[in-house]
Amino acid sequence: MDILEGLNDAQKTAVETTDGPVLILAGAGSGKTKTLTHRIAYLLTQADIWPNEILAVTFTNKAAREMRERLALLTGQPNTRNFMPWMGTFHGICVRMLRIDGQAIGIASNFVIYDEDDRQGLIKQVMKELGVSADQTKPRAVSSAISTAKNEMLTPEDYSADASYPFQKIVGQIYAKYEVVKKQAGALDFDDLLVEVVRLLKESPETRTKYRLQFKHIFIDEYQDTNAAQYAIVKMLVNDQKNICVVGDDWQSIYSWRGADFKNILGFE
Repeated sequence: MDILEGLNDAQKTAVETTDGPVLILAGAGSGKTKTLTHRIAYLLTQADIWPNEILAVTFTNKAAREMRERLALLTGQPNTRNFMPWMGTFHGICVRMLRIDGQAIGIASNFVIYDEDDRQGLIKQVMKELGVSADQTKPRAVSSAISTAKNEMLTPEDYSADASYPFQKIVGQIYAKYEVVKKQAGALDFDDLLVEVVRLLKESPETRTKYRLQFKHIFIDEYQDTNAAQYAIVKMLVNDQKNICVVGDDWQSIYSWRGADFKNILGFE
């Protein structure tokens, strides 16, 4: 199948530019994700790049499935999970990294993942132990504050040091004990998946080097929705050739509630 078929001139230029950093900035419905998919297909068929040498990040599992389906069609490969093993959401990819290499920073490969219900349940338990009333301090609000802190890569100590309002001071106490109890249970919450990969890549040079050498090309869809932790992960994984391609639209940022920073895409150059 002709990889360039159906692309306009600007899209063809993006697809055929295979070396160095590439920013694809365009509005809604302009074919940004299509261009990204065709660029991956071009590398696989024209540049001797293997599927496991590409890290491709999307923001939903549905988007990852659709991209894998398109790629299989473009390249004539079977649409299986093994086809593009490092294509998925940030959280899904981080789970895999931690299962494989987390022991380098003391995380057992069989760690449990807490969803939002689990987190709020543990927060309620911690609040009860600390004597904090759930009527005055809502567990959901505490969970949101802890999530925001983690996405900004603030430890309990960092958070408490900056706390100035009564609610923040209470959250700081809950956050600290929550982390201790969660660790004792051998669990990570959803936000930990990002934070712990940042720590893994910082504290284990061997792991960082392994992935930098493995991922010859990095692709990120909806780059305007990346937060501080996701940005840190990407920055540490980009290789010396700076083969990174990001796609997005600074007018479409929809995840500001979880720390997305559209300045990441504006400052890409």
